[in-house]
Amino acid sequence: MSTLVRDRAPIHTSPVSVRAPRKRLSRRALLLGGAGVVWLVGFLFLHGTATLTLPASELTDLHRSLNQFNAWVAANRADNPVFQYVFTPLRAAVDAVANLFIGIFAASSTGLRLPEIGWLGTVALLSWIAFAVGNARVALLTVAAFVFFGLQGLFTEAAYTFALVLTAVLFTLAIGIPLGVLAGVYGRVAKVITPVLDFMQTLPTFVYLAPLALIFLIGPASAVIATVIYAAPPVIRLTAHGIRCIPENTREASDSLGTTGLQRLLTLQLPLARRTIVMGINQSTMAALSMVTIAALIAAPGLGQVVVRALQSLDVGTAVNAGLSIVLLAIVLDRVTTAASRRAEPGANRKRRISRRSRYILLAATLLVALVMVQLSRTMLWAAAFPKDLNIGPAIVSGVSSASEWLQTNLFLFTVSFREAVTTGILNPFQSLLTETPFYLLVAVIVIAAFALGGWKLSAVTASCLAVIIYLGLWSDAMVTLAGTLVATAVVIVLGVIFGVAMGRSNKVDQIMRPMLDAGQTMPAFVYLVPFLGLFGATRFTAIIAGIIYAAPVAIKITADGIAAISPTVMEAAVSSGSTPWQVITKVQLPMARQSLALAANQGLIYVLAMVVVGALVGAGGLGYDVVAGFVQSSLFGKGLAAGLAIVFLGILLDRMTQAAAANPVRKVPSAKSTTH
Repeated sequence: MSTLVRDRAPIHTSPVSVRAPRKRLSRRALLLGGAGVVWLVGFLFLHGTATLTLPASELTDLHRSLNQFNAWVAANRADNPVFQYVFTPLRAAVDAVANLFIGIFAASSTGLRLPEIGWLGTVALLSWIAFAVGNARVALLTVAAFVFFGLQGLFTEAAYTFALVLTAVLFTLAIGIPLGVLAGVYGRVAKVITPVLDFMQTLPTFVYLAPLALIFLIGPASAVIATVIYAAPPVIRLTAHGIRCIPENTREASDSLGTTGLQRLLTLQLPLARRTIVMGINQSTMAALSMVTIAALIAAPGLGQVVVRALQSLDVGTAVNAGLSIVLLAIVLDRVTTAASRRAEPGANRKRRISRRSRYILLAATLLVALVMVQLSRTMLWAAAFPKDLNIGPAIVSGVSSASEWLQTNLFLFTVSFREAVTTGILNPFQSLLTETPFYLLVAVIVIAAFALGGWKLSAVTASCLAVIIYLGLWSDAMVTLAGTLVATAVVIVLGVIFGVAMGRSNKVDQIMRPMLDAGQTMPAFVYLVPFLGLFGATRFTAIIAGIIYAAPVAIKITADGIAAISPTVMEAAVSSGSTPWQVITKVQLPMARQSLALAANQGLIYVLAMVVVGALVGAGGLGYDVVAGFVQSSLFGKGLAAGLAIVFLGILLDRMTQAAAANPVRKVPSAKSTTH
């Protein structure tokens, strides 16, 4: 082919003047650009007016009404039929189950803070369960982790957290798996519950706590119910997905044998969907651990309370010690449920090194050993309470505190200079742009942007959400939260593009980074605050950095998957045409993966919003501060409840706008008059 081209005589043609096609901006770009210009011009001439600022100690009439409602609920809880016959029995039932597991694994009702089966029995029994559902390696990991909790001096707190997670996961599975089955079998059920699940997963974790504390009071019951609400969506979605993904020909073969719907479900759909369902259990378990630690704000016992107290007193050493326990517990739960998922894979029995009979004998023998240890713990004090002589927790706390002080002293110039440069150069100006713009002008700009992204329906939803935030009396605080969220999301998108492109283009980079990102996604939100508190202190900047680290893994993975999914044929065509690697990335891969980029931005934004709100514990301010203040001071309960609602509507607004951007990418406008004739 190249020879033919080389030998071909050149064809001389008369010069034809070709006019380069004029690039026309899309309507979306024009609307967004116009809205930006209007915003900046309006800010220059009207800034500082109509900002709807509400000082921290002041309340609106709505907040006072919510305070009165709180008082009314407290006064009428015992006599109201709704509480008497619905909420109170439900709370008692949840409390009974939670107290049962707390008594077995953490502290019995004797007041001695000793579990019914002792620390040795707890370790033995949990390790045997890990061995039964997983394998020997995860059983040894369970032994090592719970012994280390004892060495840290946090065995009881870790056992409290485990007991609450176990209670919440059991209720979650009891509710979630049947709903998932119904959604997988019946399309109408899926259509009804899918928007509800979207709504539940959009809500930041803080939002659940205040209303549930109002209805069920503070304590383990409210924590478990909040955790069930937060952890149920993954198992419902994955159960329905596993049932729907069964091949149609397999189902037809089953129907041809005359099976009924129930027989098909029990003998075909559930067995084939078993691995996906176990994956859902894994996801729900990790979500439960994250929520149980945050539920410490409503007096849920366990490691979360240690972290909250340490954050409030800026005790970095204690926070790191407890955060380390949370990380270890997360690793144990993740590895055990992952091992259970692999055991549920089709053909897993054929890969086992020992026969089924030998395994049953081994399980029976190890169970006998575990029961002996349980009995030993009930009779011997050294096996009931973890030996205090082995407690190295104070040494860990002291060492971490010293290291934190050394870092703050010796890296003062770097950490403080970096923090202040970002704060004064980016955060403060952008926050001022949002909080000092007149509210009516900013509402108009955001509604126009929503119209550009998704049309009049999205603009109507956006206007409604903004109207509710204004009605709640927390416009200025919402803009403070929005400023931190948008700045952190911008950094997350940059990180997602840089590392996502690297992972999508290189399998080696993907193999190195993906395990780290998977591990990062298993960590509860609280844990991310601890190390940055030691470096940057209790500031808004710390919460934003923690939000970036919390949200980056999901954005990077989505971007990497989008880049890797581009057809190899397209890549080969781009390379064979002489494109440089930079041109391939900027002209081919990123444009073709723009929907993945928009989805990464959507997920990153939701994660960042959740973390920025939690960051109120280290001085982030905004709506998160109002929520925390509502927990602490009864006079601010109404304001905290309103802040929770404002977070909900802010999250809906941001979620819908980024979803619209992902669903309707910018289309290139073709030239009106083609120059090729």
